[in-house]
Amino acid sequence: MKKIDLGTPKMLAHSEAGIGWLTFNQPEKRNAVSLAMWQGITDAMSAFEQDVDVRVVIVSGAGGKAFASGADISEFDQQRADVRQSQQYAEITNAGRACLAAFSKPLIAMINGFCMGGGLAIALNADIRFASPESIFGVPAAKLGLGYEYPGLAKLANLVGPSSARDIMFSARQIGAAEALRLGLINFVVAADELQREVRDYAGLINTNAPLTIKAAKASVNVYETYPQSAQHAHIQSLVDRCFDSEDYQEGRLAFKEKRQPIFKGC
Repeated sequence: MKKIDLGTPKMLAHSEAGIGWLTFNQPEKRNAVSLAMWQGITDAMSAFEQDVDVRVVIVSGAGGKAFASGADISEFDQQRADVRQSQQYAEITNAGRACLAAFSKPLIAMINGFCMGGGLAIALNADIRFASPESIFGVPAAKLGLGYEYPGLAKLANLVGPSSARDIMFSARQIGAAEALRLGLINFVVAADELQREVRDYAGLINTNAPLTIKAAKASVNVYETYPQSAQHAHIQSLVDRCFDSEDYQEGRLAFKEKRQPIFKGC
């Protein structure tokens, strides 16, 4: 087994038998993803990309109750309080997402429990998604007043269709594994006690196939999924930025901390 030092105990990475393993390790917060963890994603995916012995990577969450429940909201007041900070925050998170998106080898998400917000965005960058029947999916952005970046939303809409993407974003409701499978949000549902074995076996199946064929196939599908920068993209980004400078965003964070229903005013 080859371990990778990611500079934080909240992210674990190692490789063995041709398989890379990346684990969100903050179970006391349902594996909420902090900035340090985003940096760990970048470092791990770069290491796996360069390791010729690694042919497939599995990303999962520790503790058995969550894959990743979204961004670590406890950091928002200090690191994502307004549009300027949100842009700095985005530089780090976007670097992590870019590494996931550009990864040339198969990436499998093994989901057991909550997969919400930023955690779902990470899972959407996987090529294949396995989930336990108890897994729960959703994007609670509308409950917090924050803007959801265009690339992640485009990925969601391409996967489940525009109508279902609108439902997921507008309602901010939680979706069970059965519905997620029906929508195409995940590929397989496997009992929790068999999940790791099934995912490992699937990764092993990929490992026996021709790496160059798989790399070419993944690159082809990625090109098909490419989202061009349209004339409307700058307008969309301005709407996202406005969310982070809004009173509603402040109210959303405060309500979350006070464990109450937020009162949004649209300003």
